[in-house]
Amino acid sequence: MTMARDPLPLCINRTLRGGAAHLPLQKSRRRRTQTTADTSTMSIMQTFLHQCPVAAGGFHQSLPSPTKFSVKFTVSCSSVASPVTVVNGNADNKSTERSKTRLGLPSKGRMAADTLDLLKDCQLSVMQTNPRQYVADIPQLTNLEVWFQRPKDIVRKLVSGDLDLGIVGLDTFSEYGQGNEDLIIVHDALAYGDCRLSLAIPKYGIFESINSVKELAQMPQWTAEKPLRVATGFTYLGPKFLKENGLQHVTFSTADGALEAAPAMGIADAIVDLVSSGTTLKENNLKEIEGGVLLESQAVLVASKKSLIQRKGLLDITHEILERFEAHLRALDQFTVVANMRGTNIDEVSERILSQPSLAGLQGPTISPVFRKVNGVVISDYYAIVICVPKKSLYKCVQQLRAIGGSGVLVSPLTYIFDEETPRWCELLSKLGL
Repeated sequence: MTMARDPLPLCINRTLRGGAAHLPLQKSRRRRTQTTADTSTMSIMQTFLHQCPVAAGGFHQSLPSPTKFSVKFTVSCSSVASPVTVVNGNADNKSTERSKTRLGLPSKGRMAADTLDLLKDCQLSVMQTNPRQYVADIPQLTNLEVWFQRPKDIVRKLVSGDLDLGIVGLDTFSEYGQGNEDLIIVHDALAYGDCRLSLAIPKYGIFESINSVKELAQMPQWTAEKPLRVATGFTYLGPKFLKENGLQHVTFSTADGALEAAPAMGIADAIVDLVSSGTTLKENNLKEIEGGVLLESQAVLVASKKSLIQRKGLLDITHEILERFEAHLRALDQFTVVANMRGTNIDEVSERILSQPSLAGLQGPTISPVFRKVNGVVISDYYAIVICVPKKSLYKCVQQLRAIGGSGVLVSPLTYIFDEETPRWCELLSKLGL
């Protein structure tokens, strides 16, 4: 099939044969250097690619629909033979396959800021040369790219294989992952982004005496002709939850933001939305009910199982990130307490300390002699006590230390607590069958 003429220069003759367009160049009247030939080749190629969609309209319409096809463009010059092949818009070159691991992080909002803070606290600061760029890196982790994306897109791109790791809220992971078997949770509690996905109904009218999901399902008002109307942005988790809880006659309307106003406006009977403190619900005369929490959510580290198994170096990167997270999160709200205690020997001092269960520390107190010089003689009648204490019981522990003879109590926060091996790492290897 021969295509009609188009505005391309006359030096290009275009003929489509078997789905391919060949563009031989007319011989130049004078000899040109290799560099000039390459430049001319690329210039003509760019011109053709720019005009091809219009010129090839008749050819495209003659194909059966739907048909997936490849079009190859070959450009040659009298002084050089260097064909350029394009297939389906991507260079036919194996070097286009990415070699770097990709970590997806939230691009905006409180979740984004808290995620960057966590990484910084774990000595994994993200280096972004330009705040408008969506790609960054973490110098401490080689062969890793950071991609800033919307949370729901992080999950979608984990499924498609465009990302390998990601940090999102559990609610987002559950809604957009939809139980995909290739998605795996590496760390399920990053200690920020806390909220819950909950069902809420009005405090007034026909709902005034309804205080549980069971009672809501038993209301005679909901029929096929007049179903319960629920407004939510969670179109997968919402219907799944209500169906599992016996609500058969339900319709859903999708919305983002300000869902609390929907019942008062008369466009919904109930909502399924994220709740933090519950203050906004109360101010809009809505209430949560017993059994109405779909899930408790916080930030989680997730990954593609396929990538973890197949992508070279990804397991090592994941192991390091996981260990840093675990060590830092375990140290949160923990303090090192050091005190001096008079005693005759280590056994006697350790007995006094261990008589108080709250002074046991992680695996028991560390006790070492304190040497001092009295009248020219070195003696050891004091012992240094080192224990790890939770923040919530810090003052109580200090009181107990002083009660059994402790003095000169020093308190300092902990940064990391490393285990012999991270428990979640062992769980991950088990999930991967490694």
